[in-house]
Amino acid sequence: MQQVVIVGRKRDNKAIISALQDAGVLHIVPISSGPLSTGALTGPEAEARKTAERLLARAESTLSELGAYRTSTSNTPSRESFASIIEDAAAPAGNVARRLNELNSDIDAALTFGEVVRTLANLAGVLDRSRRIALLPFTAREDDDLKALDAVLSDQQSGNLAGRYALETRKVNTGKTEVYAGLLAVLREDRDKARAALGKARLGELRLPGRFDGMPLSDAAAEMERLSREGKETRGALEEERRRLAEANGPTLFAVRDALADEVAVYDVQSLGARGKYSLALEGYVPTDRVPDLKAALDKFGTAVSYEMHDVDVLHDERVPVQLKNNSYVKPFEMVLGMLNLPRYGTFDPTWVIALFFPFFFGYIIADIAFGLMFLAAGMWFLGKARRGEGWDLSFFGTYVQPDALRSLGFITNMMAAWSIVWGLLTGEFLGTLFEHLHIFYINDGRHSGLIPIVWPRIETEFANTALLFALAFGILQVLWGWAIRVKLSLDHGDRHHLWEALGMLGGLVGLIMLAFVSSAGKNLGAATNFGNPLVLVMYAGFLVFVVGVIVSKVWLMVVELMSQGGAIVSYARLFAVGLVSAQLAKLSTDLGWSIFQAGAANNIVFGILAAILGAAIALALHALALALTLIGHILQPLRLHFVEFLNPTGYHNETSPKYTPFRRLSPAGSKK
Repeated sequence: MQQVVIVGRKRDNKAIISALQDAGVLHIVPISSGPLSTGALTGPEAEARKTAERLLARAESTLSELGAYRTSTSNTPSRESFASIIEDAAAPAGNVARRLNELNSDIDAALTFGEVVRTLANLAGVLDRSRRIALLPFTAREDDDLKALDAVLSDQQSGNLAGRYALETRKVNTGKTEVYAGLLAVLREDRDKARAALGKARLGELRLPGRFDGMPLSDAAAEMERLSREGKETRGALEEERRRLAEANGPTLFAVRDALADEVAVYDVQSLGARGKYSLALEGYVPTDRVPDLKAALDKFGTAVSYEMHDVDVLHDERVPVQLKNNSYVKPFEMVLGMLNLPRYGTFDPTWVIALFFPFFFGYIIADIAFGLMFLAAGMWFLGKARRGEGWDLSFFGTYVQPDALRSLGFITNMMAAWSIVWGLLTGEFLGTLFEHLHIFYINDGRHSGLIPIVWPRIETEFANTALLFALAFGILQVLWGWAIRVKLSLDHGDRHHLWEALGMLGGLVGLIMLAFVSSAGKNLGAATNFGNPLVLVMYAGFLVFVVGVIVSKVWLMVVELMSQGGAIVSYARLFAVGLVSAQLAKLSTDLGWSIFQAGAANNIVFGILAAILGAAIALALHALALALTLIGHILQPLRLHFVEFLNPTGYHNETSPKYTPFRRLSPAGSKK
């Protein structure tokens, strides 16, 4: 990465900034100190910026009201027509959005209060239109509330309403719970006294939301009844109208929005630079391999522009942006790393580690051919939509997955599916033990037979220790690897303090691991004094390095941290544990379905066919339920091992750098006006 300082004539500043925008390689940072002025624009430029920002906000709000997504491109119209184009689309869009919001509010009100209002309307009869009688509707949850109200109303000292009111209640089932709908009728001049009585009984007058407030109960009930019948159809018509408006205006609005965003970005860059009476200075960063593009954009100005480049200060400049560069296999997994902050520039990019181990760990947990094929089908569906330039509309989550993101998601899903199938072949699992029942896979213990022997029988008790040690081996690998990375980074940066801390932790962990091997996980601690065993010598050497690391770094809490890091290694046992639970649930589901089939087949063919259908249906339902309840955990567990157990020792979470976001044009370069 190269740091760049650019100085040009003030009268050429827009041309220079536009050239940088076309080049699309410079990450611009604000100049916050110096004799030149910085900060907000003033004068005509400030007014022009406000106008562009107002139009941009209007365009974005219109696109939001239309619920439009970019599905096609459109040529950018002339700058003079932006305002009229936006307003021509905004008026009908705003009208439809307003009507749709009002309808949704009315439908929600009808769903919430419909039954109560219908009951109250029946109780009121024609009294809700009376000029002399005031009706106060209310709801109560308990009989005791009604008794308390009746006692208050009957009390001669409570507003003198005794004998001057009528009270009727009905129990109503709202679909979620049962409540009492009540109607208190009094003379209009006693309305305030009746409201006070409701308050004393800890009840309140029912006020309907929106336009239903103040509407006679019979009219409100009739309108809510109409909404319950026609609301969904009306909403569908409005949504269809909004969709047509989005198709008609969306591409042009997106083009206008992009052009306005480019225009506002030019003003933003002006405010980031340092401005003198006759000059403008800009500072930024450019990747070394994109320097020729930057030079080509600036050299055409000749002597009107001066610039200087030099290598960035990796150790002290916290503003250096990060651009992740990975090969075609690893790049899709940058989406996974995107859940975290970016790494500090000049440190370690763990994307390739995640790309290597995350699908492997996921496959180790799932380890089922059928589930792997299901994930493969989902991944291919994602890729198919991405190839067609389509996104994934997740409106119920309020989001939309763009085609590029969907392409990465499809690739990641396919890798997860591939390892699930590979491990499924090793464990012999297809919907749990289905292929074992069909004698396609079998446990090679001399008592079973089939076509293919199971290599990794993880659900067998005798194999538990092997599967557990296999999972812990990855814990040893990744935790030690994390501290080794910390050692290298400390050496690169000349950080003696963290170097000895990392060396100490690395030595201490090696000592703990050797102690576990030598003593058979603590069963034979006496073996730790057998100096004829090379592992014992390695163990004591590791503990010696740890003690030296504690003393030199003066981080006395390393003793506690060593125990914590030992626990981090043990955390990898969750790969075995979660996978075993997944396998057992699949086994139980299939075994239940198979036992139903066998019970029916023992009678006759007809019962056998019916039992097979019933057993398959029950088994598939249980498989679907188990997968739905555990899938998120199967994904999160491998992620947690990478994000916490592996990356914590590297110091990844301690520092970060901003993302490399080059100043570039959103609209086509040829659209500049």
